[in-house]
Amino acid sequence: MLNHLSASDKELLYSRLKPVFIKKGEYITLPGQVQENLYLVHSGVQMSFFENEKKMHVVAFTYSGEMCAVPESFFFQKPSRYAIKCLSDSEMNSISFSELNALFDESRSLERFFRKATESVLSGVINRHLELHTLSIEERFRSFAARSPQLFQLVPHKYIASYLGIDPTNFSKLYNSIKI
Repeated sequence: MLNHLSASDKELLYSRLKPVFIKKGEYITLPGQVQENLYLVHSGVQMSFFENEKKMHVVAFTYSGEMCAVPESFFFQKPSRYAIKCLSDSEMNSISFSELNALFDESRSLERFFRKATESVLSGVINRHLELHTLSIEERFRSFAARSPQLFQLVPHKYIASYLGIDPTNFSKLYNSIKI
């Protein structure tokens, strides 16, 4: 993720990052909280989700090499509408909203790097939205398997089924019938 930065920009960024270890089952953000920190994931898997009276709705998974945050809460400093929970022990680096903005004032290339990373996240969200509305359940399953096959071993299947908008029974049938 950071390979495109100069050595001086990496040094500047790393001087502001704080190492964080969050245990499996702990929450990073809860609904109603303002997310104060952006996390860069080194290891572990995290899940963004919300629950209503009927069921849990998985929004996203994050893992090594990705940013972890509720974007609208972090970037606009407003209360989150959903939660982020660690599905496994997670090692990350964090940077606060104010520190990140101070960093942007110091380095245009770091600001550009984070803008490009945010654009990539936005593109992924749009593609996911299109997949949910245009692909069959089998096509959604295959697309996910091609994009993130390691998550089948790391994430309970009921969460992947929710993420894909597939009934858990149908998910189980697909999982058992399609080679990954």
